[in-house]
Amino acid sequence: MATPLPSTPTAHADPLRRTMMEVRERLLSLYSALIAAEQLTYERIHGRVGSTDKLIQLVLKDPWFTWLCPLLDLLLRIDQLLEDDAFDITHENVEHLVAEVRTLTRPSIEGDGFERAYYEALHRAPEVVLAHFQVTRVLLAEAA
Repeated sequence: MATPLPSTPTAHADPLRRTMMEVRERLLSLYSALIAAEQLTYERIHGRVGSTDKLIQLVLKDPWFTWLCPLLDLLLRIDQLLEDDAFDITHENVEHLVAEVRTLTRPSIEGDGFERAYYEALHRAPEVVLAHFQVTRVLLAEAA
């Protein structure tokens, strides 16, 4: 799973890096809220998940959680961009990743895969709604 990136003085000086760090932070909160919501639903059907290690294994390997993979993939690509000191973050990189975030966080009742499961999670978990709002807010700030 994605981990917090260390804060460095140069990270705060570069507005593009700062934008990507803010997007990453909000996406990570959304991902955590989605895992918690899915865990509750999973436990209602399959019984209690005994430990954090067991939950991590479920998230990584159980088909129940597979729909979350596109979000994890996006988080990992953002991490890779932020961690690669030899790679300059460009407006094009940021625009591309922000566009992907916008597309991915667009729920749809008629969709399938992530967009449909995301729609359902938004309708059953207030924490997901709040995290979604925070992502939307940072994307709107980026667009301004």
